[in-house]
Amino acid sequence: MKGQIFKIHSDFYYVNTHEGVFECKVREILKKQREQIFVGDFAELEQGNSESKQAFISKIHPRKNFILKPKVANIDRVIIVSAIKEPDLNFEQLNRYLCFCEYYKIKPILCFNKNDLCQNSDTVKKIRNIYETLDYETVFTSALNKNGINELENILAGNTTVLCGASGVGKSSIANALNSNLNLKTKPISEKTGRGTHTTRHCEIIELEFEDKKTARIVDTPGFSHLKFDFLMPAEIGTLFPEIHELEGSCKFKDCLHISETGCNIIEHKENIEESRYNSYLKFVEEAKEYKNKVTYSGTKTESSSKILHNKTYTKISSKKRAASRRKENQDTHKGKYDE
Repeated sequence: MKGQIFKIHSDFYYVNTHEGVFECKVREILKKQREQIFVGDFAELEQGNSESKQAFISKIHPRKNFILKPKVANIDRVIIVSAIKEPDLNFEQLNRYLCFCEYYKIKPILCFNKNDLCQNSDTVKKIRNIYETLDYETVFTSALNKNGINELENILAGNTTVLCGASGVGKSSIANALNSNLNLKTKPISEKTGRGTHTTRHCEIIELEFEDKKTARIVDTPGFSHLKFDFLMPAEIGTLFPEIHELEGSCKFKDCLHISETGCNIIEHKENIEESRYNSYLKFVEEAKEYKNKVTYSGTKTESSSKILHNKTYTKISSKKRAASRRKENQDTHKGKYDE
């Protein structure tokens, strides 16, 4: 039986199938292979009891795409939700989300929520000048008075879309505005910190049906703000910024980081790159340098937990367990020898 995982909570996997929803655990073989399982994965199920709605996940099908934070697979697009105010718009955080979408090659759409709180039109002008110039699709919404919600419906219709963004920007409020029957929990911004508080605790695919009978699926995700580029080399960061990647091919040196190098085409045309974007680039390069130092001066190689032989995947026994097995085998051999 095949189905799609729509929620993971407390080591239980909730799978939607043609026979209904099943609450599942994972077969030990997948745990031994350290198979990562994401919301949105298509899985093979083995039903223990034909009358119960409980089953085991025995296989994960290949994904068309995925993102690691949050762990979601088989999606059509990502909507990055930011608040214009409460909390104040963080351009570095927004650029961080955009670069992750560029890395995973999934189309991003920028949703600027709480538009009703923005009395300064210069903020909106700045957003349009930066991101629409780079051909990023943008939509301005207010979950409170439902401004822009119809436009958002048209973007969502027929797609599986991840809503991501920091805590407090209004992801759950937007979902409630799209379909009032959802009634997802929301909380106000903390007066003490000026930041949002977590209301969504896990990823979940939510089915939406609009008034014109169009349908969509959104993935509501917990807020998060600790994405780091500590898994790439510094020279790779430029490929995540379209305006930098377009120019860096003309730099004098192939490993140019566009910071202070001689013959750098980016520095020569720095006036064409918006300041907050370039500052974000520099910050991400520094994070990547930390990763480069880590892999250069410390061993990070780990043994694979599985191997492929004759087109079949086999779980490998760890070197520690292999050593223990060999000791026991030697003991048994010597024991038999001396018993004679």
